Amino acid sequence: MATGWNDKDIILALKAGNESAFREIFDQHFRRLYAFSFKLLKNKELAEEVVDDTFMNVWINRDRINEEFPIAPYLYTITRRLALNALRQIATSQKAIDNLWLEMEKVSNDTEESILLGDLQRFTEAALVNLPPQQQLIFRMSRFEGLNYDEIAEKLNISRNTVKNHLVAALKTLKVHFNQSDVVCFLMVAATFMKK
Repeated sequence: MATGWNDKDIILALKAGNESAFREIFDQHFRRLYAFSFKLLKNKELAEEVVDDTFMNVWINRDRINEEFPIAPYLYTITRRLALNALRQIATSQKAIDNLWLEMEKVSNDTEESILLGDLQRFTEAALVNLPPQQQLIFRMSRFEGLNYDEIAEKLNISRNTVKNHLVAALKTLKVHFNQSDVVCFLMVAATFMKK
């Protein structure tokens, strides 16, 4: 290592709480871990977030690291796990949002169900007006204009992950609103989203 650390010494220093050792590990490995994370996630902000979380995990759990082994494989293992968790969360959130609205559309088969759909849409609108402005805008762009995460992110000049977080939060608010209003269709919302 350029600073004179060897693997065992730097891990021992890290375990002792030496911030310089932590900084050295961060500087040495951040770029490669970011490239690895980005290859999995295809998203700059999310990839950087995963690597930041990796190093936070290393610092918090530094006393568990085995100084007899190189630290790089340990870092890659954590990064891979966090990246895969992020992918699963994204997939689940997007699928749940899409399923909710597909189910709403299916309810319009006959008069009684059309009335139920209308009620649900009115309750949805009543809940939407109470959302924070940015959250409401993103929800409407997604559900009423049919835009996907990337299209919304580009139009609003924000990250894809921010778009996803706003939509997830909006659906949680709708869930509370439906529950308080005792809407029968709340069960559909719960089944398609909140149990994911």
